[in-house]
Amino acid sequence: MPSTTLPVPLQHTALLVIDVQESFRHRPFFTERQLPAYLAAQNSLIEAAQAGGLPIVRILHQDGPEVPANPFSAVSGQVRPLEGLRDFDAAETFIKHRHSALVGTGLDVWLTRHGIQNIIVSGIRTEQCCETTTRHASDLGWTVHYPLDATLTFDMTQPDGQPLSAEAIAQRTATVLHGRFCTVCSTQDLLTALKEPA
Repeated sequence: MPSTTLPVPLQHTALLVIDVQESFRHRPFFTERQLPAYLAAQNSLIEAAQAGGLPIVRILHQDGPEVPANPFSAVSGQVRPLEGLRDFDAAETFIKHRHSALVGTGLDVWLTRHGIQNIIVSGIRTEQCCETTTRHASDLGWTVHYPLDATLTFDMTQPDGQPLSAEAIAQRTATVLHGRFCTVCSTQDLLTALKEPA
């Protein structure tokens, strides 16, 4: 995993916690194989942001038919923080309906109004909403840090029917994003950077 020694300016940085919600437990692909390590990284990042006074933005995904059987519907009761996620007072909460957290939510306006120049992207899923938000944010001019271990994804099946592990998906995401749309790093890299004087 690439490592960053770049300082993260506290006064201009926000942590995005994307789609870390109970909805995923009700999808057939959900597994807890990587969940403990992910939650440890995610919670450490939240704790560091709280200690450093960084705004933490909660983003939840809501989509599909408004029926109880759809875990991404409001009426399901599952569009809520994932059990095991560290509690935090969100600077703002946005509900998104597309992959990018910047589409139709007002997040871009909020970031601009609050003088945010740098964002840290974390959450679920690594190659889907986290990656899409990263690409979109980069194209709009934000500097993005992407702590790979503070994102979570799941095994998939390739178009030819071959399996693709969550670990391989994460490495692919790191490869295509790093140096082009963001700085891919580890949670520990950011914990160290956030302790450095601005």
